Amino acid sequence: MRITFWVYLIGAVALAGIPPLAGFWSKDEILAEANQLNPLVYVLLTVAAFFTAFYMGRQVLMVFFGKARSEPAARAKENPPLMTVPLMILGVLSLVGGFLNFPSLDTFSGWLEKTIHPVEASGSVPAGFNPLVAIISTLLAVTGIAIAWYLYRVLVSRQPGLPPEKRQDDPLRALLGPVFTGMENKWWVDEIYHTLVVTPYGAASSFLAEVVDGRFWHDWFHDVLIAGGYRLISQVLSEPIDLGIIDRIANGLADVTKGASASLRRIQTGFVSNYALAIFLGVVAIIGYLLLR
Repeated sequence: MRITFWVYLIGAVALAGIPPLAGFWSKDEILAEANQLNPLVYVLLTVAAFFTAFYMGRQVLMVFFGKARSEPAARAKENPPLMTVPLMILGVLSLVGGFLNFPSLDTFSGWLEKTIHPVEASGSVPAGFNPLVAIISTLLAVTGIAIAWYLYRVLVSRQPGLPPEKRQDDPLRALLGPVFTGMENKWWVDEIYHTLVVTPYGAASSFLAEVVDGRFWHDWFHDVLIAGGYRLISQVLSEPIDLGIIDRIANGLADVTKGASASLRRIQTGFVSNYALAIFLGVVAIIGYLLLR
């Protein structure tokens, strides 16, 4: 994978901050600004720049140098142009892009003049090119790459003659010991996060889902309290009140009406003489009432 190797190497060297690649200029401006505003931040960023150069060198040496460490790596082939052409464009920009803001040109700053003008007007003037800062950062970057070369090319090349039980998978393991183990395991951040966050969150979710929502809210509150109470009230309203009182009153009235109708039905004989006699008796009763009043 020669094309991939070269464009990756260019990107790694740029990220390490080696001049005159683009990464050097961006890193130098950040370090110069930090040196002017806060010396402690400058020291921390300088140390970070050293480690950046070291791990980029380590990465390139472990990925592209030496024998393949796995079967897929041994069978790796160059990427198609769909991948390599954009990588080559990025590689060219990494080589020459930093000159857009070269100290004597400041082309990039000119493009952003309207954006950075309020910062200048507020009294914070950006730091200019600082040769001492640039030299220190470059020396540290070269030192980081040189240390990576020594560890992963010189020391590793001496290992094939050692017995398998004494060979080191990574030279840093013997140098850093427990620190390397911690970094290799990402300081167990995932395990700690799983123990302190994921597991309690899962337990709380299960409790809320099964106990609170399932047993309490659904089984007891909904099914027992609401649905059971509704059934109990419906049963009380339907049997003792509706059937026992309301229906009994209605049925009693019906029975009284039925009995009265049966009694009164007897006087309905269908004979005209009986009706005439009833009218005559009614007239006599009315006249008698009027005379006796």
